[in-house]
Amino acid sequence: MTQIRLRNSLTRKVEDFRPIDADNVRMYLCGPTVYDRAHLGNARPVVVFDVLYRLLRHVYGPEHVTYVRNFTDVDDKINATALARKEAGAEGSLEELIRARTEETIGWYHADMDALGALRPDQEPRATDYIGAMIAMIETLIEDGHAYAAEGHVLFRVRSYKDYGALSGRTVDDMMAGARVEVAPFKEDPMDFVLWKPSDEGLPGWESPWGRGRPGWHIECSAMSYELLGASFDIHGGGIDLQFPHHENEIAQSCCAHPEGSFANYWLHNEMLQVEGKKMSKSLGNFFTVRDLLDGHDGEKGIPGEVIRFVFLQTHYTKPMDWTALKASDAANRIAHFVRRAEMFCDFERARQLPPPASVIEALAHDLNTYAALIAIEKLAASKNTVDEMARAIDFIGLISLDDLQIRINVLRAQEDGLFYLADKLAALRANAMETKDFAPVDAMKQALVAAGVEVRMSKAGVELLPGPDFDPAKLEGL
Repeated sequence: MTQIRLRNSLTRKVEDFRPIDADNVRMYLCGPTVYDRAHLGNARPVVVFDVLYRLLRHVYGPEHVTYVRNFTDVDDKINATALARKEAGAEGSLEELIRARTEETIGWYHADMDALGALRPDQEPRATDYIGAMIAMIETLIEDGHAYAAEGHVLFRVRSYKDYGALSGRTVDDMMAGARVEVAPFKEDPMDFVLWKPSDEGLPGWESPWGRGRPGWHIECSAMSYELLGASFDIHGGGIDLQFPHHENEIAQSCCAHPEGSFANYWLHNEMLQVEGKKMSKSLGNFFTVRDLLDGHDGEKGIPGEVIRFVFLQTHYTKPMDWTALKASDAANRIAHFVRRAEMFCDFERARQLPPPASVIEALAHDLNTYAALIAIEKLAASKNTVDEMARAIDFIGLISLDDLQIRINVLRAQEDGLFYLADKLAALRANAMETKDFAPVDAMKQALVAAGVEVRMSKAGVELLPGPDFDPAKLEGL
């Protein structure tokens, strides 16, 4: 069996991955707060942990892996959007408008992540479906002295958990020294965090032993992971921005509520994303959603999902990733090369029977070295004898499925038939122009071809037309 090695944020070492139960490998990823479209940074952990999910399924078997990614569907931003719709005259109660907004946003999220080649997790719990489990966990924490109620709030006693700060490498005293937050008067300690907070009549809420209210953010993931994966599971993941305080707080409350378990044994964090060397922000004008890229924005052509995924995979998940237009263009060319090689040499029936190439599995098993996996795929593409393995590899790593690759090749061949016809037509125009000395029709057709993304090669031997990475056959209909 392939030995997977992963960088454990808790120990700060790359370790052999040894699941609690090889027949029941369990992974939890903090999912989105569904108030708006997912931006590019939101997509990085989805792609990173999708690759890990694929690898785990390959090594342990699909039926032995459970992947959970939640939806946070109770949040102040969601409430604000629903309230704005209600004030604008939308029909329905606030709860109905909130549900409609989260349904809409989850639909967007699924469509966008599907376009990036990400498999759906086995479970996608919504926080609002687990309020009862959250209340039960909070009650346990209060009973055991780890939490206390105050003025309609319930707060976790951070100092009651001796290992607080182990994940982020901070001590409570260091956190206190660096804190610049206004401390609520009902807190026993400035570091204590909210498990439950009150809701007034204008906000969604649930009845609880502490009055009508709603959960704090951190308790949501602890309750959902416990209900679906148990007190101990294998892998917990997310962006590095969640390491503190979210993940630190999850560990504290989970280990205190269920001391019989270890919560997560391996913690994986992906680094942040930049755009053209700068932090993505609206103020810099370099903020965009996944849908902006897929559909095109600011007059730019849309970027296919596999190109976005390829750019992500070029950078190791533990390193900051810089999205650039140059990288996207290079990725499009390299994927086009894979498709061309498959068109020329792939036996799809054989490719479907192959296991993922050992060189790709070896790269991914070494702490998800996706860059090395891409290099391995390019080596497979170099020889016509290994193109079947290349096709299987790009299917396995989530770039293009074998079914989609075959469809694209069929379309490409139909388009090439059209280009052969246009090449003959351009050659005839050129022959006529040589006699009439009127090259205007030749230049006009050449310009139309170039505008459609076709490379035009004219020589004494004849005319050759080659579709480039920006080829758009729709622009050739007039020809």
